[in-house]
Formats: sequence, C-alpha cells, structure tokens
Amino acid sequence: MQAEPTDEDLMLAFGAGDGGAFETLYARHRLRLFRHLQRQLRDASLAEELFQDVWQRVISARERYRPDAKFSTWLHQIAHNRLADHWRAKSHRPDAPEDAREQAEQLPDPDSPERQLSAFEERRRLQLALEELPADQREVLLLRLEQELTLEEIGEITGVGRETVKSRLRYAMDKLRARLRP
Repeated sequence: MQAEPTDEDLMLAFGAGDGGAFETLYARHRLRLFRHLQRQLRDASLAEELFQDVWQRVISARERYRPDAKFSTWLHQIAHNRLADHWRAKSHRPDAPEDAREQAEQLPDPDSPERQLSAFEERRRLQLALEELPADQREVLLLRLEQELTLEEIGEITGVGRETVKSRLRYAMDKLRARLRP
C-alpha cells in the first residue's frame, strides 16, 4: 500500500507543474485556514478575501517553495503576515456589529429554546472572552486549539520563541478561566 504524499512533497510537485498536487493541498487545508481567518477577522466576506489572497500567494510562490518547515506552518505564516498587513492598514480591530444580539436571536432554533439559549450564551461568553484577549494571546490560543499546531510551529508563524508562545498561551488561558468563572 502506498503512503499518502506529505504536504511538502505535494507542494514541491505543484511547483514542478502538477496541478493535482495543489488540489490535494487545497482540500487538506482550506477549511482550517478559512476558519482561522474568519475567527481572527469576525467578518466572513473579509475572511474570504484574505483566504483567496493567501492561496494566491501560495500559488505565486510555488516555484520558490523550499520545505524548510512543515507546509502547514508555512501556510499559516503567510496567513499571519496577511492578517498583520490587514490590521496595520486598518490600525484597529472592528467592534462587534451593534445588531449582533438581534441577528443571533433571529437564528432558527432546532432544540428547545432553553437549551439553545443556554448554549448560545455559553458560546457568546466564550467569544466575548476571546475578543477581550490581547491580539498576540488570542492568535497563539487559536492557532493551538483550532489549528492544533505545536508550540514550535506557532513560534515560527508568529516570529517568537517557544517560551514566549507558552507564556502567551498560559496568560490567555488564565484570563479565559477568570472571565468564564461562574
């Protein structure tokens, strides 16, 4: 039985002209990358725009790619840089829409109203707590929990050392625990 090609092998094959290799890479990473961008930006259309831009940069760099790090680390480094460019240009994070609560209340309710409200309130409390974290702490927390990256990979993406990543994760978790304590 033949082993699945690694992401790095697929990217090298794509750089050599194999379009199918790109399709496989895209299928493997598109959902996680999009979710990461959407959580960072809190705006689906803006996340879609940056998502497309990140993949365009991957395509543009295909012939220069060298597997010095895992492909997923390299991909998230591109996303991190693109997010940094976006925030630098915008110079602040947008506030939640004023009608966010009304929009949430209009969502269809498949469970009992009480259960749905409780689940929504918990998710909202968590989302608000995440939004209150400093950007550097939120980013390492989301990369660790949602993207399941190692401390070393997060360090490569964010440009800080492993111990700094650990410290940011610890501070983020402490703040979340304090904020979400009943």
